[in-house]
Amino acid sequence: MRGEPSCPKCGGRVRAPGLFADTWQCDLHGTVHPLQPVVPPSVEALAVAVGRTKVPVWMPWPLPVGWLFSGVACAGDDRSGGRATAVACSGPGPLGGPGELILVAEELGVGLGARYAGVDGPDPGRGMRVDQPPPVKVLAAGRPTPLWHVTGSASDRAVFAGEARGLWLWAIVWPEQSGLLLYDELVLTDLRDAGAEVDLLPCGTLSPRIISP
Repeated sequence: MRGEPSCPKCGGRVRAPGLFADTWQCDLHGTVHPLQPVVPPSVEALAVAVGRTKVPVWMPWPLPVGWLFSGVACAGDDRSGGRATAVACSGPGPLGGPGELILVAEELGVGLGARYAGVDGPDPGRGMRVDQPPPVKVLAAGRPTPLWHVTGSASDRAVFAGEARGLWLWAIVWPEQSGLLLYDELVLTDLRDAGAEVDLLPCGTLSPRIISP
């Protein structure tokens, strides 16, 4: 069973457009872009997300040694297209043990990145320490992209956020020590620009973190 769309900000049930509203509605957050049910990771599932989204689908490319693609989520509907994407990857942490990384691209106010980060959303807000030099720089679609530490997140993860292609870019890493992965200037590719090499993407098992932040 595929499940039902949910609120990207809280995971609660949403009501489809109907007689009284022409947008998806959450009882707590009002109008939202619905988070579509997550399906097991595969090249085909990734292609569906890439084909329907209006925002980047960021993926470390090439993947770090031993890492696998472990899930993709998309917020939006068939009418508006994807307004937020989340890509999960899993592999050995820099200090040993398992590590997980979720990269989120989203429009302002969608709230999916804040939910995965465990911060009060919908955007990084005051927790984004832009008063300090950015501790992390990634190469996103060929452009050096600074990411700032986001404070106030859950203690079991490291959270960074910045801007790429005019949209929020979140990087959430479990456990917190695996944030060292980002200090090596990770190279990110927008899979909308990728070619046939995506067909060779190594897929792992579905990450429980992308299902239940």
